[in-house]
Amino acid sequence: MDITQYKKTVFASTDRVQIILMLYDGILNHIKIAKQKVARGDTMSKGTHLGKATLIVTELSNVLDMEKGGEISMNLRSLYTYVLQRLLYANLNNDVAALEEAEKIIGTIKDGWKEMMKGLKQQQVGAGV
Repeated sequence: MDITQYKKTVFASTDRVQIILMLYDGILNHIKIAKQKVARGDTMSKGTHLGKATLIVTELSNVLDMEKGGEISMNLRSLYTYVLQRLLYANLNNDVAALEEAEKIIGTIKDGWKEMMKGLKQQQVGAGV
């Protein structure tokens, strides 16, 4: 692979990671709002925001490449499934603790992606990109 192709690959990877980070931000934002709605007793808005968070988590799970991603993809799918269960439970039971648990898990996954992003940027600097 020549340096031009390498640069394109690094930039494409960086863009994907940024999109994924934005998706995690979306999930976290919807969970935060849902927690506020639970506190106010606004079940309709709570459900709307949990529905949006659920859609994002579901899509992240659906796009995992189980063949190429191997164990990491399997672990992420398990975490996404668990988060979806917690979101559903929280929605049905107005359970803030379940929302906080889902929030913590997504936050931890997001932090891992941020670290990967830093690594990609360091590779870019090291390669003179």
